[in-house]
Amino acid sequence: MQIPVFDSRDPRYKAPFGAVPCNTKLSFTVRPSAAEGFTSCVLLIFREFEGRHEEVPLHPAGAEGDCFLFSCEYEAPAQPELIWYSFRFSRAGGSVLLLDNGGLNWQLTVYDASLPTPDWFGSGVTYQIFPDRFRRTGLPESAGLLGNRRIHQNWDEAMELPEDQEGLPGRDFFGGTLAGITEKLDYLKGLSVSTLYLCPIFESESNHRYNTGDYEKIDPMLGTEEDFCRLCAEAKKRGIRVMLDGVFNHTGSNSRYFNAAGAYPSPGAAQSQDSPYYSWYTFQSWPEEYDAWWGIKTLPAVNEENPEYVQFIIEGHNSVIRRWLRAGADAWRLDVADELPDEFIARIRRAMMEEKPDSFLLGEVWEDGSNKISYSKRRKYLLGRETHGLMNYPFRVAALSYLQGFNGEEQPYTARDFMEAMETIRENYPPAAFYNGMNMLTTHDTSRALTLLGGPRPAPETRRERAAYRMTHEEREHGKSLLKLGVLLLYAFPGSPTVFYGDEAGMEGYEDPMNRGTYPWGREDQELLEYYRILGKIRASRASLQKGTLRWLHAEGPVLAFARDWSGETSAAVLNAGKNAVELSIPWSGGFAADILGGQRLAVLDGQIKLSLPPFGGVLLSNTT
Repeated sequence: MQIPVFDSRDPRYKAPFGAVPCNTKLSFTVRPSAAEGFTSCVLLIFREFEGRHEEVPLHPAGAEGDCFLFSCEYEAPAQPELIWYSFRFSRAGGSVLLLDNGGLNWQLTVYDASLPTPDWFGSGVTYQIFPDRFRRTGLPESAGLLGNRRIHQNWDEAMELPEDQEGLPGRDFFGGTLAGITEKLDYLKGLSVSTLYLCPIFESESNHRYNTGDYEKIDPMLGTEEDFCRLCAEAKKRGIRVMLDGVFNHTGSNSRYFNAAGAYPSPGAAQSQDSPYYSWYTFQSWPEEYDAWWGIKTLPAVNEENPEYVQFIIEGHNSVIRRWLRAGADAWRLDVADELPDEFIARIRRAMMEEKPDSFLLGEVWEDGSNKISYSKRRKYLLGRETHGLMNYPFRVAALSYLQGFNGEEQPYTARDFMEAMETIRENYPPAAFYNGMNMLTTHDTSRALTLLGGPRPAPETRRERAAYRMTHEEREHGKSLLKLGVLLLYAFPGSPTVFYGDEAGMEGYEDPMNRGTYPWGREDQELLEYYRILGKIRASRASLQKGTLRWLHAEGPVLAFARDWSGETSAAVLNAGKNAVELSIPWSGGFAADILGGQRLAVLDGQIKLSLPPFGGVLLSNTT
């Protein structure tokens, strides 16, 4: 086996592993072949935020087999930074060789570790609710409510598609309420939920409520501020914290602040340039032409650097951020965080720390958040002064690709591909951000996992065909097998396993809005539901699954195995995403092992456990009773 010249994930080459706090002393070692005849080596550093290049000489460090070693120490900057590095080797004759990471430089994330990250989020289970579709407590009326709302009389009716709707989409409501969620808190507790993430609940004319009408008012169809306070209080009694969705990049055009249709009594920015909200928005030609989110005119973009807006959302004594924390929320999720200025996010975190020190700030970012470029600017979400963690969409992409990867594709996405994708995130993210990420298989912005895993590929071509499609019995059973495997991966992996309402009940649906059906109360898939409950209880009872470090055991073809270790307790997930049975051995320390899911005791021989995994099968192993 050829020895690599450099491996950024191996402590023999770089220590400590991954992202490091400011002022950390690092060691670098390279192992080129002695036959190359290199006489010197230099570590090439580029500090991106500072715009500064550095060269650090490595010194000869002796021989190791056929290799000649060079080593150096390097102290990370005193301020958060994104560093890119490579190595330059030289020979006595003057020739040089550049060593990089496959055409790219290696990344070193340097973060501020002085601000604490609450660990309650990553250690627990999150449940995401689209409030209009979870539970209603009576048939609502639309009279007096913002916008032209159409109410479904029957909870089980099909939702409308955008092309079915006159005017703006998202105007059909089913009438879910905050009181309905409160009624079902014991149900959520039975799933071992510890964080309840609510999609927007503030007044809005659409069912998704991402076009905010009034940040200071609960949408009346959902209930009142008293209903919200009661929900938070009752949730707290059950050990459940509430996370709110903060949509601060834009408002609705029919909002108290823009008020294009005159729905509110006081003048908004679209009605008068003397409006107190006029400076929040950027007009090219008032009132018709203005900046809008992705050019959608019903979502006028807000200038987040405007002092009055910052005061209203963040800084004021009764700001939006502060008042809803005081009302009972424990966390904020920032919608489209990559479109919010870094300083705006940092201000939110500071305000949250002042108001409720144990509160948690989550950002919506779909890519690797450690090196994301947004609007030609490298972002700083994860450098210790902004978000505590991010929605881990890279996990979702890698997990679903792995689960789908062995169903006939010529070039399957393997267990090793999944491991490599997650190791990239683990290496680039500060540990607190990695272990406090929001992991999921479905969200309100994606197709249902069951549909993706069991439905036809390719999917039906048109939106109407996708909306009408229902999986056959065979497709559902196949999808359930893969979904259960994915849920095992979700609950065993570092970060908060997040369930989109109804996934546990077997809900189907392609992309928005088909993924936002009403929860099927009384018609749940009991097999799936019980599986989620079991894994939730296991997660809640095992410290190693809540906060244990990650250790890879096997990643080849369709078989993935990893362990979580904490204070002598080990939990290990072993998965077979293939359609053929597999036998394998994995390393195991200690003389005892049991499958927590199946209840079977396993023999440990010479530090190995021999396993037989059926197609699409998995086990969850424990070294304790």
